[in-house]
Amino acid sequence: MLDTPRIVESPELTVARISLLIPREEIRVVMGPAIREVYGVLAAQGIAPAGPWLTYHRRRPTESFDLDVCVPIGSPVAESGRVKPGRIAAARVARAIYAGPYERLPDAWGVFAAWIETNELDVRDDLWECYLVGPETTDDPSAWRTELNRPLVD
Repeated sequence: MLDTPRIVESPELTVARISLLIPREEIRVVMGPAIREVYGVLAAQGIAPAGPWLTYHRRRPTESFDLDVCVPIGSPVAESGRVKPGRIAAARVARAIYAGPYERLPDAWGVFAAWIETNELDVRDDLWECYLVGPETTDDPSAWRTELNRPLVD
C-alpha cells in the first residue's frame, strides 16, 4: 500500500556508503552483507547512525543496479575497505511511504511513477529508498515502511 505522495524539501545527508554496480538478480544476496559492513565500520569508529539506512540509486534500476548502500551519519567516517564517506544533496523531492514487504516495492514504484506522470512532474534520473521499518525491527512484513524519493528537476 502506498500513501498519498507529496512534494517535500529533503535536506543534505552526510552518509557512510558502499557503492555497488550489480546485476538485478544479485540484489538480495548483496544487500544484507553490504549494510552489515557499513554498520560494522560505524561501530568500529564509534559513530552512531543519524537515521535509518537507505539505498541511493544513480539511475532507475534496469537489468542492473547502480547504487550506494548508505547510513546517514552526524560525524565524519574514515574510509575503511569498501565503506567511504559521501553526501546526498539537498533536493526538492516527490515522496511517498510504501507499507509492505520488499517483494512488492516494484509495484509501489509503479504506482508512484504513475502519480508523478499524472501530476506532470519533471524528475531526475536518481532516486532513493529509505528503510524506515524493516526486518531488523519486526518479523511482520505488513508493518515494514519504505520511503520512496524522486528528486525533481530544478
